[in-house]
Amino acid sequence: MTPLPTVLVIDDEVRSQEALRRTLEEDFEVFTASSAAEARGIMEGQSIQVVLTDQRMPEVSGVEFLKEVRRAWPDTVRIIISGYTDSEDIIAGINEAGIYQYLLKPWHPEQLLLTLKRAAELHKLQQENCQLAVELRAAEPVLRGRVEASRARVKQAFAVGNVVRAPGSPMNEVCDLVARAARFDVAILLTGESGTGKELLARAIHYASGRADKPFVVENCGALPDTLLESELFGHKRGAFTGAFEDRVGLFQQAHGGTLFLDEIGETTPAFQVKLLRVLQEGEFRPVGGSRPVSVDVRVLAATNRDLEAEVKAGRFREDLFYRLATVPMRLPALRERPMDIPALAKAILAKTGAALGRRVEGFAPATLDCLAAYGWPGNVRELQNEIQRMLVLSDGTTLTPELLAPHIRQSGLAEALEHSAGGLRGRVDALEISLLAEALERNRGNLSKTARELGLSRLGLAKKMQRLGVERPGKGKGEADV
Repeated sequence: MTPLPTVLVIDDEVRSQEALRRTLEEDFEVFTASSAAEARGIMEGQSIQVVLTDQRMPEVSGVEFLKEVRRAWPDTVRIIISGYTDSEDIIAGINEAGIYQYLLKPWHPEQLLLTLKRAAELHKLQQENCQLAVELRAAEPVLRGRVEASRARVKQAFAVGNVVRAPGSPMNEVCDLVARAARFDVAILLTGESGTGKELLARAIHYASGRADKPFVVENCGALPDTLLESELFGHKRGAFTGAFEDRVGLFQQAHGGTLFLDEIGETTPAFQVKLLRVLQEGEFRPVGGSRPVSVDVRVLAATNRDLEAEVKAGRFREDLFYRLATVPMRLPALRERPMDIPALAKAILAKTGAALGRRVEGFAPATLDCLAAYGWPGNVRELQNEIQRMLVLSDGTTLTPELLAPHIRQSGLAEALEHSAGGLRGRVDALEISLLAEALERNRGNLSKTARELGLSRLGLAKKMQRLGVERPGKGKGEADV
């Protein structure tokens, strides 16, 4: 059972003490005293949460005693009650004694009880706040350590050294440029087709810079019209336009001290480009509807899948803004330009996606990797990610085999592999057999007996060929028998 809060009643009239006790005893543990000396003894021996004292007492007034209480027991909530019209003296002493409430006699029982309940709740909150402050001080080193560890993990996750690439890959030159330019506070323009990883590289630049501990903020400039984009980046004042019910801080202010990544910068209009240029030149802007400029310290990284130099010549992109953004230009190669990276990329994506989906697979069949490496990937790394995710969802086995590939990827990849196979005649024959097996198994819904008859093989011969080539029966669940 929760103990009752404690209150000390001090009054030199016994009848007043008893009246107060009767009012409070159901909700409080009540202690009584007839003088300051007696009250002092009780305070020294008991944990008192609230003191209720009469003002007129022999030897020491209520205010004088509460001053003493404030010095010796500062957490105790102090209330004074008086039947005399000496309120000015009491009010003058309130600040010195830190009195919570001043009540006049005759008091009303309900009002008195409500006042003391609030005083007891205040004492409880004070104690909880003190305890919380102690716990926070004790936990501060631990919390700081966790924050630093979290920052270190993020930096490591986006380190440029983690960009997957093989020897001889055109990405090596890009990553070397990132490593050199990231630590200098200059604007960088990332160009390349959609899905090549421009945002990933922008994060690598941020976390390799001196701004790594500050915010990294992203905005897709092609997703919003000019008016909304201006409000999003620069913020707005209340009443600046219909629906602006309160002030809003823009992304430039949110990124103060850090990095702002403007994706699809080539989609902006010349009218908006003028406003953006001013921020880059002056380091300040005006929120929509605002009258005073706001200064910011932000590093701007921009990206586009357009040829901005051609856009400048066509008059669709400001030349001065282009040179402001492209202090260091970086072009990311398309995935078809770096086929040597595809096997390592596919394995890295498989590990990450498998963990996210809760799927454990051993890896890709060799023929599957051949198909992936041979396909052109117009959607670049993003398309590769989607394809591997789809294969994981459809797979029932421990290896991702060619029949799990989307038909256009499998057919295109196998045709390319047949034409350019590095394995000579044996490799070309294997690629053709894999294609024929996968199509026959799919056509017969995984029935090994029907597939063997169709291909003119024994059932055992088909099983051995499937094992050698890494082809799994489609739709076969764990523990399901062959038919």
